[in-house]
Amino acid sequence: MKNYFNYFTEIEEHFQRRRGTLLMLSTLDWALIETWRESGIPLEAVLRGIDAAFDKYDARKSHARVRRVNGLAYCTQEVTAASEDIVEASTGSVAAHPNAPAPGFEQERIAAHLDLCAQQLQIAQVNENCSAAINGLAGRLAVLAEEVRAKEPQLETLERTLTVMEEKMFAVLVATATEIEMTCLREQAARELAPYRSRMQAMQIRQVEHQFLHKKLVEKYRLPRLSLFYMSQA
Repeated sequence: MKNYFNYFTEIEEHFQRRRGTLLMLSTLDWALIETWRESGIPLEAVLRGIDAAFDKYDARKSHARVRRVNGLAYCTQEVTAASEDIVEASTGSVAAHPNAPAPGFEQERIAAHLDLCAQQLQIAQVNENCSAAINGLAGRLAVLAEEVRAKEPQLETLERTLTVMEEKMFAVLVATATEIEMTCLREQAARELAPYRSRMQAMQIRQVEHQFLHKKLVEKYRLPRLSLFYMSQA
């Protein structure tokens, strides 16, 4: 399991440094970062892509007046290219041992994360149509926490389980949302994506829209993200 505790924050900070301002990332930006992470794009590739995009931007800026870079989507093409370069360069290299220890994933830390997620699900003010499913997920997380405390978990297996549980959570949220709510969210996603569509592939656009909807619904009901990636490192 890739130990990218700071994947989001390092990308955010690097983008802000290159832009020269402390611009807060938008929901669209965070959704895009999630698609990169879920697609397995290394942090190094994202940082290289941001640098390449801003280098091109700076070269244009020296010759003509151009609009300021206001979102990570501007860097999409360069991030994809950097990722492909890294994959090509690593072809034939020896992979890390799949059972190598992962610092930061201690049993008690993982169990505490699962317990916290369970508690947050239990108190979430979701609509009655999905409350049973959400409570069921909370109960399952509590059981997983007990299992982790009793025996060191296989991280890849546990993460897959949590991913499936998140997918169930998102599915019930989308299924029980009103038509008006989903329409508004999709329109908001379309507006925010509009300036960057020409720089993104159709599959990327669909992935970002998907993540955007999920993130907005999670924020609305103050639900936790279950993945170990979101585990507190405090």
